[in-house]
Amino acid sequence: MEVRNEVADGVALCRIVGKIDALTGPDLQAAAGSAINGGHPRIIFDMREVTYISSAGLRVIVLTAKHAKAANGGLAVFGLQPAISEVFEIAGLRTVIPIVSSETEARSKIGA
Repeated sequence: MEVRNEVADGVALCRIVGKIDALTGPDLQAAAGSAINGGHPRIIFDMREVTYISSAGLRVIVLTAKHAKAANGGLAVFGLQPAISEVFEIAGLRTVIPIVSSETEARSKIGA
């Protein structure tokens, strides 16, 4: 997995490529954590190039959402592939985390 971080207009954007699982999840959690600790608690995950997510990966996303909210921010996700979207649906995360189709929509969901 590769995570490319950008900060624009007070929002941390994590562009994720590859698989999010027990091996790669800590890297994503560290990237998001450094954004939150660096004063950017509004986070967007660009998941257009994510090919697989495990339950450990879902856990990282839920923890990131909780930490961002606790820091008066939030997490939004966009660009889910159909198989990844199905995993989010089955896990019931659509009611917990804003999942949208574009970066613009994600920015509006977290108040950017």
